[in-house]
Amino acid sequence: MTAPDRVIRDEIHRDILVPAHHARIIDTPEFQRLRSIQQLSTCEYVFPAATHNRFAHSLGAYHLAGRFIHHLETAHPGIISDDDAELVQLAALLHDIGHPPYSHLLETPRVYATFASHETWGRRMLESNDTAIGTVVEDVLGKQRLQRLFAIMDGCDEHEGIAIPKFLKEIVSSQVDVDRMDYMIRDQANTGAQIGGFDSARVMRALRVGDDGRLFVKQWGLPAIEAYLVTRYHMYQQVYFHKVNMLTQNYLVNMLGRARLLAQNGSLSLTEELEQMLLNTELTALQYAALNDAHVKVALPRWARHDDEALSGYAKRLLSRKDFHKSLRIDDLTIEMSEVILPRLREAIEEAGYNPELDVIQATIRKRGYLPYVEGIVLEDGRDASEHSALIRSLAQPDERSMVFVPESIRDEMELKVREWIKPTQSSLAHFD
Repeated sequence: MTAPDRVIRDEIHRDILVPAHHARIIDTPEFQRLRSIQQLSTCEYVFPAATHNRFAHSLGAYHLAGRFIHHLETAHPGIISDDDAELVQLAALLHDIGHPPYSHLLETPRVYATFASHETWGRRMLESNDTAIGTVVEDVLGKQRLQRLFAIMDGCDEHEGIAIPKFLKEIVSSQVDVDRMDYMIRDQANTGAQIGGFDSARVMRALRVGDDGRLFVKQWGLPAIEAYLVTRYHMYQQVYFHKVNMLTQNYLVNMLGRARLLAQNGSLSLTEELEQMLLNTELTALQYAALNDAHVKVALPRWARHDDEALSGYAKRLLSRKDFHKSLRIDDLTIEMSEVILPRLREAIEEAGYNPELDVIQATIRKRGYLPYVEGIVLEDGRDASEHSALIRSLAQPDERSMVFVPESIRDEMELKVREWIKPTQSSLAHFD
């Protein structure tokens, strides 16, 4: 009996149509695991409804890839084969398959004894004979088409002598791709951020394929591109770089780093899953695919009762949202300035009776601005969008700054000290502006 096609109801895109053979991929344990990987890691401490997951986002990107392909086929009949159209949709579906628990946050050697990027882990899972998803994807596509899928995801020019147009990769990964479109719409909806948003359908309708095989934007689509880039800018400023989000991310990573150290010296027993994460230096794709957010969350109550001040302190804060450190209200604190003041701040914190190792927390924000020319968005005259729009040019500046958190009871006192310390630094740097 042939399995039926499936319709999945999504909060953002409504009906997502999934052919039965694609549903086989979705139904594997490795893909279902994405239900337990939060899209925005600890952002729920700021925006309580931001508990959506990589599973829904991956389906959303898959759906948008299908809509994008349909548009391009209408604008350029015959430009993409049915085989490649399917591969692009599956590339969008599988682009996040290798994410660790808490998404990008735990993608660090401070946490994983066997560290690799989520792209590398995703490829290992898809190429493995031990994972269900590796077996099913190869069965659905066959070995040759599976390798072409990888070639598209990698942005290769050809596979086995057959050219791969650049726009196929750009649909899934570029300055205007279905991954970004879905997560910006989905993240805004689930955080409640009042940004204004953009029209993804209009953005896609404005895109065409040039003679060089790359995507370009029709002139009339420039306002839609501006709205898209402005939305991305404000999502970073208001959501992703929110001070409490940055603080709780530090708590979580610091907690796991501390747990790893304690486990190595025999002061902490770990569950099997956390032992794999923190201590196993030869982690396999199958073992990696068994890890999700729940394995960290379930450890919090026990760690909150541990004798180690650092471990219990981080765990208690994440459990109760009490005794959070507070940020110094210095918006123009550069990374260079923080490097100068941090040693003095630690001394002042210690003199005030606090532990500088635990009570001075620094978060560094590094966000590349819009990248014209290198990875930019090109209009139909061949010029970068930034040459057409002062608004887009203004978004090309990178955002690099430092956030410093201290105990709330001494925040005002420390803030005054830091303001005095940075005055000479600001003066010495002024003539470099």
